[in-house]
Amino acid sequence: MAVINRKVASAAGVATVATLLFSGCAAGSSDAGAGDCSEVTEITWLGTIKVEIQDQFTDAIEFYNENNTDCVAVEILESPQDVPFLQTVTTYYEAGKAPTIMTALQELPDMAPRVVDWSGDPLAELAADGTLDVATIDGKVVGLPITAEAFGLLYNKAVLDAAGVDPASITTRSELADAFDAVAETGVAPVHFSGLWWSLGAHFTNVYHANAADTVEGRLAILDELKAGSKSLSSDPVFENWLETFDLLKENSIDSASIADTDYDLGVENLAVGDAGFWFMGNWAEPNLLTATPDGEFGVMPVPISDEAGTYGNDSISVGVPFYAMIDAEQSTPEQQEAAKAVLSWFLTTPEGQAYWSGPVEEGGMNFIPVYDGFEVTPSTFMAAEIAEYIAAGKTLQWVNSAYPAGLQEAYGAAAQKYYDGVSDRAAFAAELEAAWVE
Repeated sequence: MAVINRKVASAAGVATVATLLFSGCAAGSSDAGAGDCSEVTEITWLGTIKVEIQDQFTDAIEFYNENNTDCVAVEILESPQDVPFLQTVTTYYEAGKAPTIMTALQELPDMAPRVVDWSGDPLAELAADGTLDVATIDGKVVGLPITAEAFGLLYNKAVLDAAGVDPASITTRSELADAFDAVAETGVAPVHFSGLWWSLGAHFTNVYHANAADTVEGRLAILDELKAGSKSLSSDPVFENWLETFDLLKENSIDSASIADTDYDLGVENLAVGDAGFWFMGNWAEPNLLTATPDGEFGVMPVPISDEAGTYGNDSISVGVPFYAMIDAEQSTPEQQEAAKAVLSWFLTTPEGQAYWSGPVEEGGMNFIPVYDGFEVTPSTFMAAEIAEYIAAGKTLQWVNSAYPAGLQEAYGAAAQKYYDGVSDRAAFAAELEAAWVE
């Protein structure tokens, strides 16, 4: 699939990246605490994988720098959240300062010529079946999976219990509406429906694309039709059903939900303290929820878009790999590439590294669901257990958004925000989504 041209980035975004690059602004320590190292190999890691666990990630890197015997020092480079990955990383490459380690998803095809091939590497051999598929491009394994994530309707179990709502019994859109009514009768807002561009553009649009056909081939065929300009979304009954669920969430959302970048933190607060019963989001929010309410129980359930209980996808949650770790092959030395593999190996194969990778957030872990053989540390939270049950039962939906070309989720998000705010109607929304595929 061809890469869609990104919109021209704002001058402010370019300035932000340039400031970080040339001022050397970075998080974490670059001092290695290794024992008797005559030389220390210095490498850089772009970003903190996810902003939600940036404190835990920074602590992990500081621990590694102070204690590793690999003679490696890792510096964390800041990655502005409001600047697209390709724009950020291109600025570094053009300055001759390419990050040693990077994480991305949709941009894997763009980065493939510039990064290390993991084929045959011992770490790649440990990756779970299927997790390398997206990262295998022209026979080259360009990245290692970070974790598995799931998204759907998160819920506060205490709120639902008080309203007499059993999330497992919700199998249709009408039953979801009844659940919203039951929660509202207790004086609690039914749902916090975030208008964040990335939540709408990548995750909520995936609810449509993942339900659009019951086979991988069928779903990818729809993407090809959109690319060719031959797909009419407005005439697709699945799309219309998806819009009905979109409207249901909008109509029942807490008033404070918005398209503002601060909405994520507000969503955490509203669900954690019980001001809302549901929140469309993913399990990456669980550490934040448990930080806010340590004794809370937060689960995840499907987003039903049909009123027929047996319809494909109504009983499943979206599960996939959100990011892949890549190592620069253009500007990094062989020693730096080996150092990058050493820190990733520490995270994925040692007791200390695994504790940071998948341990509970309250103990300083990042709560990642492991996707590697031999992992001794596994998340033990309520939501993680539910996700494991969905996976075991085969009730998972494809992350079709993994196949979005770079830039598409931003265009999708901008169009969805207009519909979310009532600026566009259904016809205009569908037309904007279709236009997003035009090269």
